[in-house]
Amino acid sequence: MIELKDVRKVFPARGRVGEVVAVDGVSLTVERGEFAGVVGPSGSGKSTLVRLVNLLERPTAGSVTVDGKVLTELPDDEVRRARRSIGMVFQHFELLDSRTAAGNVEHPLELAGVGRAERRRRAGELLDLVGLGDRADARPAQLSGGQKQRVAIARALAVRPSVLLCDEATSALDQASTTGVLELLRRVRDELGLTVLLITHEMAVVKAVCDSAVLLDSGRVVDGGRLADVLTRERSLLGEALLPAPVADAGAGHGGALVRVTVTDRTPETVVLHTLIGELGLAVEIAGGSVETVAGGRYGRLLLRVSGGVERLDDALDRLRSGGVLVERVPAAPEVTR
Repeated sequence: MIELKDVRKVFPARGRVGEVVAVDGVSLTVERGEFAGVVGPSGSGKSTLVRLVNLLERPTAGSVTVDGKVLTELPDDEVRRARRSIGMVFQHFELLDSRTAAGNVEHPLELAGVGRAERRRRAGELLDLVGLGDRADARPAQLSGGQKQRVAIARALAVRPSVLLCDEATSALDQASTTGVLELLRRVRDELGLTVLLITHEMAVVKAVCDSAVLLDSGRVVDGGRLADVLTRERSLLGEALLPAPVADAGAGHGGALVRVTVTDRTPETVVLHTLIGELGLAVEIAGGSVETVAGGRYGRLLLRVSGGVERLDDALDRLRSGGVLVERVPAAPEVTR
């Protein structure tokens, strides 16, 4: 549904000779119906990338394909027509203050030449969908931030797009509004069969709604994949950013050994502990960590302290690995001399 191949975007440097490489050879595929995320720190190229997807910026090199159309091969007038299948939700809503909520939703339909009666019907339908059917006559100044973003989502859906792009769509919202907007985006994806690409710097947003994600740094993809895969992949940068491994305290490893383990629905902590304690006879306690819901599944990083049977620990870890558990022994902290 969305495919970028070796996409590069270079801007001239402001006020000096040279150039700025904002996106550097990015390849990315988002399957039809998928909720995908692009995550990374400020300045990593995320916002430029989303503007390349709908060709608000033309790439310096590479190709962009959306819904089977290679946009980078189309002239500007055909690109404008193709954009009608791509909805866009912005960080700061971009609503027209002079229009009501319904008027804002009607605006893209008006530009597309849709008649007044159909525009009103469609706007009412979409405001009901986003939970604002009773605020159709409200102006943006009369709406909360979360309500403004719901109107913006309804407006993005007005021309029945197959793809929805969200550029930091929750960054200007409080936590309660963020939760509501993310739940809405998941629901409209499911109900309307949309493909969603969400740009964010917040790992919590990726964990809440995304099926897959890529981690962007300095304009390049440094890791990515289905969240269920990256969370159980050894030395995954994205997996570690989503669920950081618990850190051993000073003096860790004295009087025993420390082990980091990733638990999932398939291999929960009860199974891991039963294997180590019940079957192999090791003395084990949970020294730290957490378990969360990510991409609809249960994942966690735990730090285990093994204080008895340490001589059998390596064999025990091999046993866990053979069962598909991601596990590693934490090196002992060096002795501190005084």
